[in-house]
Amino acid sequence: MKKYLFFLAALFLCAGVYAQKWEKEYDFVDACSCGLAHVAKNGKHGYVNEQGKVMIPLQYDEAYAFSESKAGVKLGGKWGFIDSTGTHITKMEFNEVLAFKQGLAGVADNGLYGFIDSIGKIVIPLIYLNESNFNEDLAAVCNSKMKWGFIDKTGKTVIPFTYSFAREFREGEASVMKDSKWFYIDKKGNMTKEGE
Repeated sequence: MKKYLFFLAALFLCAGVYAQKWEKEYDFVDACSCGLAHVAKNGKHGYVNEQGKVMIPLQYDEAYAFSESKAGVKLGGKWGFIDSTGTHITKMEFNEVLAFKQGLAGVADNGLYGFIDSIGKIVIPLIYLNESNFNEDLAAVCNSKMKWGFIDKTGKTVIPFTYSFAREFREGEASVMKDSKWFYIDKKGNMTKEGE
């Protein structure tokens, strides 16, 4: 039994040393997500598998970790999305992107924000001044009057645009600001408690 435990310990130690060896080749190594780790070297970004093998070449100017099997990448001053094979699911056409969450990703162009679906189709028009990711089926967005509210995945307003700022829903509550005061609301827009 002791021999077996010693063998397992040695195996884990060797695996750790091996991982550290390839990680040292890069200037930046992110945690592995969707089977791929975002890495950077000499200002270029790409993706490797858990063993350090390059799966998507280091060709991008910036990149994000994979989320829901897709990652935002930047090339030539514009952002787009790739899938885990490196295939582009959108053109490189956005000024800013958020990670995919609940099947949608926030995108921005010319200072306006909206959302695309998993095949790169714009499903919520780019009409907002700012936005957060979808969480618990709602996203906080800022309209042209600089007021925040919440929309669902169809773009329908669920909680009216009455806040100075709003954050994502977590465990049924979202932190919002109105009249310089922070408080929490539920999914019907009712205040649940005070505080940030």
